Amino acid sequence: MQIKDIVQELELVAPAAFQESYDNAGLIVGSEEWACTGIICTLDATEEVVLEAKAAGCNLVVSHHPIIFNGLKKLNGKNYVEKTIISAIKNDIAIFAIHTNLDNVIDGVSDTMAIKLGLQYKKVLLPKAGLISKKYPPIEGIDSPDISLNYDNQQVGSGLIADLPEEMEENGFLQMLQTSFNLQVIRHSPLLGKPIKKVAVCGGAGSFLINEAIAAGADIFITSDLKYHDFFDADDRILLADIGHWESEQFTIGLLIDILQAKFPTFAVLKSVIKTNPVNYFLKED
Repeated sequence: MQIKDIVQELELVAPAAFQESYDNAGLIVGSEEWACTGIICTLDATEEVVLEAKAAGCNLVVSHHPIIFNGLKKLNGKNYVEKTIISAIKNDIAIFAIHTNLDNVIDGVSDTMAIKLGLQYKKVLLPKAGLISKKYPPIEGIDSPDISLNYDNQQVGSGLIADLPEEMEENGFLQMLQTSFNLQVIRHSPLLGKPIKKVAVCGGAGSFLINEAIAAGADIFITSDLKYHDFFDADDRILLADIGHWESEQFTIGLLIDILQAKFPTFAVLKSVIKTNPVNYFLKED
């Protein structure tokens, strides 16, 4: 099996056309023509993960976050990005990223959060509309025409909104959230003294969805990377909960493994044992 076979399967689940304009999803290092010896899944492709893949006999790292967002002018190993790329090239390890395209499908990153919270009746919080153009392989030596597909079916877009099976009071819900996601801390806006029933979620940085969550009638919006002034935007209309970037996306690794094992059940698909979260918390002792 070649790396292109894995790439094709992943892009069937989350088409590259669904990624945001700033993103750099896709095959970042390596060739699609390489024979694949094994896959290791992670949130972040770091040098340590590349070496982990080599030790495990895997030559493909599938990560959520792209190791390269902007162009590189030098490869001197002066930062973690350059070190990772050098290590991948030196050890013939391919790196594939499936980022905002996986964020933007209804069964993607945010859905892993919804499943963990037991939410039901899920809908995309901010649906996207657009056009995909795909050139299909030639048939009997004749190039097939480009085929365009419109998508505007509430299945593509940012974040999710869904319901709890039964409403919960705020403190009880936050305790459940903390336990379910194994959180050390939750940053949140002032409690409103209202029950939680409708829940909006967005894996990763989701401040751009605050107004959409409010408009959709969410009682709480769970995401990460909220800035100080974002909490003012709650304005007693919603409870905002920032659980941390890595924490909000931690179950994405399992999602990637499930996708790949469903298609390649006899192939080596491993979960990285390296926790790549760069954020640590110093907590005050009681």
